[in-house]
Amino acid sequence: MSWKDTAEPLLVRMPAVRRPEGHVPFKRKLAWTGGVLILYFFLTNVKLFGLDIDASQQVFGRFGSILASGQGSIMQLGIGPIVTASIVLQLLGGANLLGLNTQDDPRDQILYQGLQKLLVLVMICLTGIPMVFAANFLPPDTAVAQSLGIGATGVQALIFAQMFVGGVLILFMDEVISKWGVGSGIGLFIVAGVSQRLLGGLLSTPFIGNQNGIVYTWYLFVTGQQATGSLFTASGIQTLFLSPGGGRLLALATTVLIFAVVVYAESVRVEIPLSNARVKGARGRFPVKLIYASVLPMILVRALQANIQFLGRILEQQVANLPGWLGTYNNAGQPVGGLFYYLAPIQSPGDWMWFLQGTTTNPVWQILIRIGIDLTFMLVGGAVFAVFWVETTDMGPEATAKQIHNSGMQIPGFRQNVGVIEKVLERYIPQVTVIGGALVGLLAVLANMMGTIGNVSGTGLLLTVSITYKLYEEIAEEQLMEMHPMMRQMFG
Repeated sequence: MSWKDTAEPLLVRMPAVRRPEGHVPFKRKLAWTGGVLILYFFLTNVKLFGLDIDASQQVFGRFGSILASGQGSIMQLGIGPIVTASIVLQLLGGANLLGLNTQDDPRDQILYQGLQKLLVLVMICLTGIPMVFAANFLPPDTAVAQSLGIGATGVQALIFAQMFVGGVLILFMDEVISKWGVGSGIGLFIVAGVSQRLLGGLLSTPFIGNQNGIVYTWYLFVTGQQATGSLFTASGIQTLFLSPGGGRLLALATTVLIFAVVVYAESVRVEIPLSNARVKGARGRFPVKLIYASVLPMILVRALQANIQFLGRILEQQVANLPGWLGTYNNAGQPVGGLFYYLAPIQSPGDWMWFLQGTTTNPVWQILIRIGIDLTFMLVGGAVFAVFWVETTDMGPEATAKQIHNSGMQIPGFRQNVGVIEKVLERYIPQVTVIGGALVGLLAVLANMMGTIGNVSGTGLLLTVSITYKLYEEIAEEQLMEMHPMMRQMFG
C-alpha cells in the first residue's frame, strides 16, 4: 500500500473553499478581493491578547514585509507557514518523491492540495510554538496571567492559539482570492504590507509614524529647520544620501530605479507565433517573458533565509554559551559574527559600507564574504526555485504545449502535434526561466545594498512592482473578457 492510499482519507477531508460553478463577474471578483484585503488590514491591527507588547521583539525583522507579517498581531506568522510548506513540497516534488501527477490525474491534484494544507498546519505549529514557548520573542503579560489565574504558561498557550487561528485564516483568505477574486492572495498581502511601509517612508512625520518621511525631511531642509552640514564633507554627503534622518536620496533613487527595471523586464519577451488550425486568420502569440517564472519564487528563497535566521535567534536564546563560530549577536538580536552572520542577507547600506561613519564595525574581509554568500545564495536560489515554480505550476514546456494544443492552436510551419510544440518551447522556456530567476536574485541583492524608501527590503519592492504589474494585466484581461465573452474560451 502506497502512502497515497494511507493518507487519502485524511487529505481528501481537508476543508477547502468551494470553487465557483460558473463564470464569476468581474465586479464580484473585485468585491471579494477588496473584502479580503480589508479583513487582512483589520487583523494586522488586532493585537494578540495576553501579549506584553512593550517587551516583545521583532521576530522576522525586515523579512516581515515579504512574509506579510503583522508584528504582535493575529497575523504574526503572516504567509510564512504557507511559503515554507511550498518550499517543502517543491523540494519533494523536484526530487520526485511524492509520486503525484498533478497535471493529468484529478485524484493526485486533490491529494496535493490536501497535503499542502496539512503541511501549512504543521508549519504553523513548528514556527509558532518556538516563537511563544522556546524563545522570549512574544512574552506573556503578567497582569493578564494574574487576572485570569492561569499562569504564564496558560497565557502563552492562549497567545499561540490566536496565532494558530490567524495562520489558518490567512490560508483560507488566500484561497478565497485565488478562486473568487483577482490575482493571488499571497501576492496581494505582500503588496499591502510593502505599500504601507513605502507610504510611511515617504510621507510620515513625527506626528504620523516613528520615522521622518522623505517629504517631511526635505521640508525641514528647505525651511532651514534641519542642517545638512557642508556638502563637501563626508558627513554632509552621508546625511543627504544615506542617513535615516536625512535626505535618503540613494534610497529614493534605488526605489525609482527598481520600479523602472522591473517594468522594463516584464515587457521583455520572446513571442512565439500561433495560428488556429480550424479557423483561418485566427492568430495569436505565446509570450515567453524574461521573468517567466515571475518574482514569486523569490519569496521562497527569502523565506528560507528567514527560517535560517529564526533558527539562529532561537539557539542564541536557548543555548547559554553559543559557540562563537556558530554566531554572536548584539543587543538588538542581530548576528555580528559567526556562521549566522555570514548567512544573514545584506539588508541596508549600513551592513556593508564600512567606509562610512556609524555603520558596520566588522572587518572588510568578513563583509566581502557575507556579500559573496548572499549574492551566490540569491542567484543560485532564484534560478533553482524558478525552475521548481515553473514545473509545479504547469508552466513548463510539456504542460504549456498541452494547453496550446488543447486550445486548437499550433505553431505555423510545424505539424499540429503536442510533441512538436513542446520541442519548440524547450528552446526558450528552460533557459529564460534560469536567466530570469538569477536576474531577480541579483536585483534583490542590489536593492538591499543601496536601501529603499521605508526600509522595505529589495525583495519586497521587487515583489510589489511585479505583482502590481501582473495584477494590472489580469484586470485588463478580465475587462476584455467581460466586453467579449467569446474570448473567455481562448483565455481558458
